[in-house]
Amino acid sequence: MKEVKEALFMNKGEGESSYAQNSSFTQTVTSMTMPVLENAVETLFSKDFHLLQALNAVDLGCAAGPTTFTVISTIRRMMEKKCKELNCQTLELQVYLNDLPGNDFNTLFKGLPSKVVGNKCEEVSCYVVGAPGSFHGRLFPRNSLHLVHSCYSVHWLTQAPKGLTSKEGLALNKGKIYISKTSPPVVREAYLSQFHEDFTMFLNSRSQEVVPNGCMVLILRGRLSSDPSDMGSCFTWELLAVAIAELVSQGLIDEDKLDTFNVPSYFPSLEEVKDIVERNGSFTIDHMEGFELDSPEMQENDKWVRGEKFATVARAFTEPIISNQFGHEIMDKLYEKFTHIVVSDLEAKIPKITSIILVLSKIVG
Repeated sequence: MKEVKEALFMNKGEGESSYAQNSSFTQTVTSMTMPVLENAVETLFSKDFHLLQALNAVDLGCAAGPTTFTVISTIRRMMEKKCKELNCQTLELQVYLNDLPGNDFNTLFKGLPSKVVGNKCEEVSCYVVGAPGSFHGRLFPRNSLHLVHSCYSVHWLTQAPKGLTSKEGLALNKGKIYISKTSPPVVREAYLSQFHEDFTMFLNSRSQEVVPNGCMVLILRGRLSSDPSDMGSCFTWELLAVAIAELVSQGLIDEDKLDTFNVPSYFPSLEEVKDIVERNGSFTIDHMEGFELDSPEMQENDKWVRGEKFATVARAFTEPIISNQFGHEIMDKLYEKFTHIVVSDLEAKIPKITSIILVLSKIVG
């Protein structure tokens, strides 16, 4: 398999299974957390950031949906509001849109509303540039960022967890692609260890790039349960593993490909996130909470419609990393099988999705 940074991206374009057409849930989460982002901008102005000529912000893991445009508009609107309240010179806004190089930047920038960029008629002029690269490492000069935003990105890992093969070369998470009820404890420990390593790397990089008193607003998939194999956090990966296993039984996928594949993603608990931030020591936690939302597909009365829509959304963010391991040619069969499993085995009862929102301030000194 290619390195994660080469294989990890959301489905491109604007087709039926593209991320651009299937990011409504992320948009909902972003809209719900806008008051937190608004408060973060307000806090920056209370710390004399309005004395600057420009405010530098970045959206990490922006993908190619319209969510990032909501973020830009919110920051801009709050800047205008605060400049008026303080009767100060209006700042300019510089926004960097970051994701891995495989991201569909063409669709992203084609969809960028003209009213967002430049626009001298608006009080706050806004300038937007792409910033490809992994946010687990350095992306920007020291002390250059005032505000960092990220939605549904930080739970992705730099690689599949290490140590999931025995000394004899046997797969320790056989038949599964993520943490499962049947996974041995070593699998859970390996996933947490990899997340700890990667999130610490993320914090270390941002601690160098963010100015003192600068702010980060991070929204990530997580869990409220202390059990990492809780179905609420494992649902999609568990059912995809079942679908892949059925194609293995039909001879369409080599069994070894299933046994050696583990998803490079981890949905942490609030306690795990808090522990890593506190150990790192570069940021203070200004706000932290977890909340649950129903999957949008649960609004559909018909179980088949629910299942089909859920499969389409799941395909938008899982297909690139899955097809890289198992081959593009069997993707239609795989997601068709996935749909049947969601509907037939579980009557399309889709668990609530847990999000964690985290607001951090860079410690001075």
